[in-house]
Amino acid sequence: MGVRNLVCLLLLIYVMNLQQKIFAQADIKASVELIRRIIPQQASSFIVQSLKPENGKDVFEIESSHDKIILRGNNGIAIASALYYYLTEFAHCQVTWNGINLLLPQKLPALPQKIHKNTPYQYRYYLNYCTFNYSSSWWDWDRWQKEIDWMALHGINMPLAITGEEYTWYLVYRQMGFGDEDLKDFFSGPAYFAWFWMGNLDGWGGPLPLSWMKSHATLQQKILKRERELGMHPVLPAFTGHVPAAFKKKFPQAKLKKTNWHNGFGDTYILDSEDPMFAEIGKKFLDEQTKLFGTDHLYSADTFNENEPPSDDSSFLSALSGRIYEGMHKADTAATWVMQGWLFYSDRKFWKAPQIEALLKAVPDNKMILLDLAAEIQPVWKRTQAFYSKPWIWNMINNFGGNINLFGRMDGVAEGPALALHDTASGHMAGIGLTMEGIEQNPVIYELMMDHAWRDQPIDINQWLKKYVLDRYGSDDENLVSAWQMLRQTVYNGKIIRDGAESIITGRPTFDSATVWTRTKLNYAAHDLLPAWDLFINASSKGINSDGFAFDLVDITRQVLANYASPLQKKWVNAFMSKDTAAFAKYSNEFLELISDMDVLLATRKDFLFGPWISTARSWGITDEEKALYEKNARDLITLWGDENSPLHEYANRQWSGLLNDFYKQRWMQFFSMLSNSLRSDTKPDLDGFEKSIRSWEWNWVNQQKTFPLQPTGNSLAESQRLYMKYREMIGKAYE
Repeated sequence: MGVRNLVCLLLLIYVMNLQQKIFAQADIKASVELIRRIIPQQASSFIVQSLKPENGKDVFEIESSHDKIILRGNNGIAIASALYYYLTEFAHCQVTWNGINLLLPQKLPALPQKIHKNTPYQYRYYLNYCTFNYSSSWWDWDRWQKEIDWMALHGINMPLAITGEEYTWYLVYRQMGFGDEDLKDFFSGPAYFAWFWMGNLDGWGGPLPLSWMKSHATLQQKILKRERELGMHPVLPAFTGHVPAAFKKKFPQAKLKKTNWHNGFGDTYILDSEDPMFAEIGKKFLDEQTKLFGTDHLYSADTFNENEPPSDDSSFLSALSGRIYEGMHKADTAATWVMQGWLFYSDRKFWKAPQIEALLKAVPDNKMILLDLAAEIQPVWKRTQAFYSKPWIWNMINNFGGNINLFGRMDGVAEGPALALHDTASGHMAGIGLTMEGIEQNPVIYELMMDHAWRDQPIDINQWLKKYVLDRYGSDDENLVSAWQMLRQTVYNGKIIRDGAESIITGRPTFDSATVWTRTKLNYAAHDLLPAWDLFINASSKGINSDGFAFDLVDITRQVLANYASPLQKKWVNAFMSKDTAAFAKYSNEFLELISDMDVLLATRKDFLFGPWISTARSWGITDEEKALYEKNARDLITLWGDENSPLHEYANRQWSGLLNDFYKQRWMQFFSMLSNSLRSDTKPDLDGFEKSIRSWEWNWVNQQKTFPLQPTGNSLAESQRLYMKYREMIGKAYE
């Protein structure tokens, strides 16, 4: 080798080592800052060091040395995971959305030997388009920072990142000559971005102020900076053809297709991928987005989300996906398409094997990643030859609409990912993930799912629950372990129903036991939940009072009372049908009292308050008009969803203090008043008239402005005990 070549080689090695050192220092700095945010008092007891990845995948180590805990990892995610592993396995702590236990002992437990963990999964994906509205519509940077820390602790390295997308589109269309007047009916309100981004609706909840777009572009920059500092690779959006209605006037020769989501909203317009402007706009969008937010070369694009394609011809579908990918590739030669597999689940009638194969095979295998969005319910990989050689991710969806209920498939989640990983038919399974429509409920299921991040074998749920109880409550009380086994066999058995049952309380008033979206069928016998309630109430009098315990006690009490609404409904229905005025008055009043009692119970936990949802929505407004718009968005999404004739009403219903008394109870009061008048006058109730009037009342409620409490009131344990004393015996008798 010549001297010059040798010098060049040595210089290259030096530069590479220097870059690696700089990256390692950045990882360490971000990790140290995370530790300070999570456990500020004990942060100095941890030393952070760098590791190299193993086989291209993340790895961490934990070791004790001279009263210090050494955390090593190949990036910030690995180091954060090492921290959480130590906190849960050795200090018996826990960090969830609904309950935090960080009561570390004064002297940190030493490790008997070095721990070494590597992940079998290249990708640990997080979020669903819907999560950005059902949960995070109104998040500020402080709330996002907490969520990113939670992601890091739980091993997430591939988050969906679509905040601020609307500003990118605003800039692109302004460059193309569209004025604000052309765009005012295009952008949706902030609570509806998920469906706007997916091409389901235009304009609903708007017009969107420019101040929102700019503020959220800035917020997105903060989100991405932190995610990347920790070693995450965010997935950003790409163009799938959705354009403003004004497009047809500005470009009359453009090949546009009109489509409709069939949920009470107007038509939207899709630019045909054959049109030359399709690739041009796709490139403009990615170029502008990269200027604003950078790129990790991962792009989310979903065609025909809950909309059927115009043709099931394989050549048509293949050409379509090929052109979408080619549009990404022209803007970014390193682009990888990340596709939600929801369409294959939600419209199985259309998406049969030939159609799925055609859509996928037009894209190079190493340039596409499929998300099996609801693998714990109905794994699509099993009927698609593991997505026809594409890398794919096993995801758990678990929650729809952000509904409040106890639900999950505990045993299936404990086994599912590892069984798929070792299945010879699973092809290129490359990761696991969480794709729930809403978060901040059922923390046990999400802790369980992400425990797979650093293991490749099924989880022994019996042993896991013992540790969960200890980590969450700071106690290894055998009765609480027994209670969790009962919860496992009831609310968390995952049988019969797709997602968690709702209470008839949140349904539009009716004689029936359910409404369209308020589905009350349980996946267990309601009386089988009572023994678990008994054990939690008993534990509450023994001095167990961690944050997680208080949440769980309230949540279980809430679920028992929510279930009890069904037999109580039968009583007032029977009384009305038999024209027993006294019995109807008694049982309808008890029904209303039940709602009020639930409202008081839920007021003891901030997790269940309606007030913060409204307050944080209004906080983004600069003017009174903007504040009112955002409050309307916030009210509408979780009640009617659309206008007064919306077929989606109650889809995203919440059992929240403030909302129960101010919305649901008021509806039932009006219904009972009508029925009482019917009994007194001995006339048939005008149910059609009531339906019309209550729709109008609901829409008026959506358009109101009102403040609700922002801080909890009362004591969770005392209120749960009070309601137990009041209801336990009568509920037991109701199920006999």
